[in-house]
Amino acid sequence: MIDFKLPSLGADMDEGTLLEWKVKPGDAVKKGQVVCVVDTVKAAVDVECWQEGTVAELLAEVGRKMPVGTVMARLLEGGEPGIAVPMLAAERLGAVPMLEAGRPSAVPPAPTFPPRRMISPAARKHAAERGIDLDRVVGSGPHGSVTVADVDAAVPLPQPSPAGRTAEMRKTIAAAMARSKREIPHYYVAEDIPLARALDWLREENVRRPLAERLLPAALLLKAVARALLRYPELNGWFRDGAFVPAGRINLGVAIALRQGGLIAPALLDAGSRSMTQLMQELTDLVKRARAGSLKSSELSEATITVTNLGDQGSLAVFGVIYPPQVALVGFGRIAERPWVEGNDGAGRLKATPMVTASLSADHRVSDGHRGALFLRELAERLQHPEELDTEET
Repeated sequence: MIDFKLPSLGADMDEGTLLEWKVKPGDAVKKGQVVCVVDTVKAAVDVECWQEGTVAELLAEVGRKMPVGTVMARLLEGGEPGIAVPMLAAERLGAVPMLEAGRPSAVPPAPTFPPRRMISPAARKHAAERGIDLDRVVGSGPHGSVTVADVDAAVPLPQPSPAGRTAEMRKTIAAAMARSKREIPHYYVAEDIPLARALDWLREENVRRPLAERLLPAALLLKAVARALLRYPELNGWFRDGAFVPAGRINLGVAIALRQGGLIAPALLDAGSRSMTQLMQELTDLVKRARAGSLKSSELSEATITVTNLGDQGSLAVFGVIYPPQVALVGFGRIAERPWVEGNDGAGRLKATPMVTASLSADHRVSDGHRGALFLRELAERLQHPEELDTEET
């Protein structure tokens, strides 16, 4: 038997509200399949299951708010007898084990639980959509069951205003960042990187591409980060249970500002193996879905490092706070023309050049400033040869 629990969808999530089940008892579930939708403070998230099995029972009711780690459903593993499904239902209702003929059972009776209220699936969904607390609804159906009509007759609970939801998100973000600064010994390094070659290449490349495949500078920066991490893997992973756990792949968390306020950092999964074209397309899709509140649980829980890019409207530099349990965050300020001395032979020429300041916030328990600085130098070198970013690493 497998317990399917509400996963943590980031360091700033303590609880979630079940909005919808995508499966029912008896359904076969594959790895990576979306089984339910959960509302967090930041978004409605498609939650995936990473075990295979058959749904035995659904324990969490639609509309229920629950802490991370709550058992939401149980799955039968391959080979387990289907009889386990009705047995579980009987145990939950307090059924007493059968006695052997003529002898008392040595097995203590199962603990009794109040019987589950009879609520139709349609009524559960309708209640979740209207913000109705089913505990306050009196059922008028057979044996007191709750129907859609009963939900319609109930008074909806007051829903948080957009301003109230934003305030709650700010509170959640602040708690996570305070924890990060309290528990992680941050260090910071920065590097000014000339981008003339990269931007010239980008303009020429986009002329050759169809409109739907054109690249933004963000794709170059993300790809360069992924390539540089191959040589500095100690920045790519998590700090868990007192030790660094290196990641087997590069999942770039991307900080995205939400229109209603607040910030979310879902991951571009397997970014290290993606071409710039793929990264650009997946980034566009990720931003769109993040702002629409439609993300997958893996995108919120599996980032191995975060990148924050302030864009054209930002400041020249940003020094971010690490998102635990990650151990590093890369920041890019605004690309702007600045004075730059070209050439290092003593006869350099001063010119105005497009530049970006790249910063690294990293965990001193895992790496040190020397390695962090070398990582930024590697990043800068990668950006001087943009035509090589899509080639295989040797």
